[in-house]
Amino acid sequence: MEPHAHVRALARRVHEDFAADPSGHDWWHVWRVWQTARRLALAEGADVYVVELAALGHDVEDWKLERPHGTLRGWLEEIGVGEGVIEAVEDICRRVSFKGAGVPDEMPTLEGRVVQDADRLDSIGAIAIARTFAYGGAKGRLLYDPEEEPVLHGSFEHYKSSSSSSLMHFYEKLFLLKDRLHTASARALAEERHAFMERYVEQFLAEWEGRA
Repeated sequence: MEPHAHVRALARRVHEDFAADPSGHDWWHVWRVWQTARRLALAEGADVYVVELAALGHDVEDWKLERPHGTLRGWLEEIGVGEGVIEAVEDICRRVSFKGAGVPDEMPTLEGRVVQDADRLDSIGAIAIARTFAYGGAKGRLLYDPEEEPVLHGSFEHYKSSSSSSLMHFYEKLFLLKDRLHTASARALAEERHAFMERYVEQFLAEWEGRA
């Protein structure tokens, strides 16, 4: 099977498994990350094959998602991807998630940095706002608690155990992502998206407080 066929086969498998996700981590999130990652890979000179497979597989074993997906390695082996590529893709996918404001990113390869940037771009901007409240609703979280303060988590365990309101997620993650992007191509895309989120939260708080 040729590389393009591997990519198509993995896309079909992920589409089948993620189509009904209600938390903002559905197939269309994966699709956007895939398309953005391919665009960034071409701009930055990364290995497009590795990038596409990692982008498609980046949420297969994500700790936030409760339904079983099988294993990414199992899926890649089924479609005939070589061992070296599987190892590269698995390593990217293990590292890709945001793990807390105080937890440094450890992404040693250009391909990994491209995929991480693409995933983070889907957490910045208008769609990111919709995804944030979709995830909060799926997890039974409040929209906002005026008595709550943001927590800049210093460890992955602390971040995973958080149950803060959806609005706090902007302060605890989304507003931080622009400055944690690796590639120039991603940083250029992030500027207006970040500004849009800032305007949205300002309007949200003005309406909540009766100022607008």
